[in-house]
Amino acid sequence: MIRDLSETLKALLDDDIALVRSFPELAAAQILFERPDERFSPGALTAVNLFLYDLREDMQLRSNEPIITRNNGQSLIQRAPLRVACSYLVTAWPVGGTDLALQEHRLLSQVLQVLAGSPRISDIYLQGKLKDQEPPLPMITAQTDGLKNPHEFWTAIGNKLRPSITVTATISMPVFADVTGPLVTTRFTGFDAGTGVIEETLVQIGGRVLGPGGQGIGGALVDLVDMGIRATTDAEGRYSFLRVPTGAHTIRAAVVGFQPVTQPLVVPGRPEDYEVNLTPLP
Repeated sequence: MIRDLSETLKALLDDDIALVRSFPELAAAQILFERPDERFSPGALTAVNLFLYDLREDMQLRSNEPIITRNNGQSLIQRAPLRVACSYLVTAWPVGGTDLALQEHRLLSQVLQVLAGSPRISDIYLQGKLKDQEPPLPMITAQTDGLKNPHEFWTAIGNKLRPSITVTATISMPVFADVTGPLVTTRFTGFDAGTGVIEETLVQIGGRVLGPGGQGIGGALVDLVDMGIRATTDAEGRYSFLRVPTGAHTIRAAVVGFQPVTQPLVVPGRPEDYEVNLTPLP
């Protein structure tokens, strides 16, 4: 997906139809993604170089809310994707002619106008897995908290200090496997005691037993302790109980090689409430 982002930025800066009239120098430049150290050379053609120097999760955009869809009696639980901020150092490398420094400044000015004019990357430029990504890709150009110390950066890569622009685009990267399990459904059972009908709410619940890294554990024994009923997880760690009264319960999961876990459970609950996480024995 990071490669797709680089290809997306290339498409944005390499759109001859949109650029040739207003930004002819940028339209004629090649777009590169090289490390701008002392060995870097753009070759025979003027270039704009985007060096990916930093990747980190955008904590302000983190979401712990799962997306739940229902189909044919099953629930598909999708964990929110990781929001990854990808930062590029943008430099201009003119070739030929006179006043190379002024050519460099003009080219950087054109790059800045194009990128700053796209606080959200348009769908027409999105490449690969970034197409139709939700939410749209935010992009910040020439941010104040970009490269903290340019001099140290250029010294570290063995090159001389030169003007640059920092641009950061945030992508959504799915890193958690989708979970499919039985829906939690409510059933009403009536009991005629001669003086009326008493309704007891019985709920079908389903969850997973998970190990390190969120991997499902097959063959685990899951007990609803207070009710004396037991289920065994399938190969992906799923279990289910068909008729469970609403209210407070205690659930226990155990399997060879892992520390057993006992935890409270309130029915009905959120999908994550039915997950039991086990830790390997030392």
